[in-house]
Amino acid sequence: MTSHEGPGITRRSLLAGAAGGLALALTGGRLPSPAEAAEPGADDQTADQPLITHVARPLDAETPCQVFTQYLTPNDRFFVRSHFGPPALESVAPSVWRLSVAGLVERPLSLSLNDLSTFDEITVTAVVQCSGNGRAFHSPKAPGVQWEQGAVGNANWTGVRLRDVLQRAGLKAQARHLQLQGADRPVVASVPLFTRSIPLKKALHPDTILAMRMNGAPLPLLHGGPLRLITPGWMADSCVKWLTDLTLQEEEAGGYYMQTAYRYPSRPVKPGEVIAPQDLKPVEAMVVKSVIAFPQQGAILSPGAIMVQGVAWTGEGRIVTVEVSTDDGKTWEQARLVGDEAPYAWRQWRFLWRTRGSGRRAILCRATDDRGQVQPMASPWNPGGFLWNGWDHVQVQVRET
Repeated sequence: MTSHEGPGITRRSLLAGAAGGLALALTGGRLPSPAEAAEPGADDQTADQPLITHVARPLDAETPCQVFTQYLTPNDRFFVRSHFGPPALESVAPSVWRLSVAGLVERPLSLSLNDLSTFDEITVTAVVQCSGNGRAFHSPKAPGVQWEQGAVGNANWTGVRLRDVLQRAGLKAQARHLQLQGADRPVVASVPLFTRSIPLKKALHPDTILAMRMNGAPLPLLHGGPLRLITPGWMADSCVKWLTDLTLQEEEAGGYYMQTAYRYPSRPVKPGEVIAPQDLKPVEAMVVKSVIAFPQQGAILSPGAIMVQGVAWTGEGRIVTVEVSTDDGKTWEQARLVGDEAPYAWRQWRFLWRTRGSGRRAILCRATDDRGQVQPMASPWNPGGFLWNGWDHVQVQVRET
């Protein structure tokens, strides 16, 4: 696995080995002055950082954390996740692509991109995060792509309200869930389709959109173009890419990806414990979380004032505080929230750290949202490795004066 950490070290190994006195391998890193760091994107290496590839085919790749010094994550630096890879280009060409609306509706629809353009347009700034982001930090290891912190991004999503499209079709009274299907297909026919559903309440929310543009550009194929559902505040498993079929129905979608995968326990469980189906619920809203974007893991820093930078986000609430610790969590100091504040988007934060002494230092961060959720030291284990939101942790080396 390619990693943005220093040679032989990852955030996962730091968390796993902290109690055992892990020997650190440190790499060099450029430290901007406080004046430089006062502006987003101060780290001039950000634009050159490639995605961190976990799986080459289909591509599963995360964003290096230093990219998160920017408020909006560039399209070519936004993490990529899919189960089967994008569909053939000819199947999603604007001239042939259609969106079907069927099931418990009065008037089934088949809409082209031009048809969708007749609806009112809306732009929502929202975090999209893989449900397994942070899976690598669970112990024992949960199966699946071993994402660290970068399976997340913040973007402007432009499209039309899903509610408007559904209302044109006319909902029948029995409709309770909306089944979602994209154009991607498994290579082997015996593998189940990636079929998901969301409750009708979320489908009808005015901020749930059918996105056709990302950060002002046509939605890239790797990110679901030409059409992707965006469910702000919820994990990305509901943000179905290459969307072609909407089906109104009474029950949740059936199938593996709704009834088995992307479900997690509603109560604490132990590794290896058999969990009854009634004790599992679908992954939906995001949990409160923050990460450190600068300095990088393993950076060698000059003593003095260091501008620590990062981002924090939550589900359908807002971030109210971010705290930073430089003494292994014994004490915490409040960081400054900066930049734009918008529902569903992340907040940028900064903390001016005045180093004392030299040697190895750990920087930790945690966030709190307006619902009273506080980012925990570690997340409860679950068999899918979902919803990790433990404290972020970066080890650096401060030079002697």
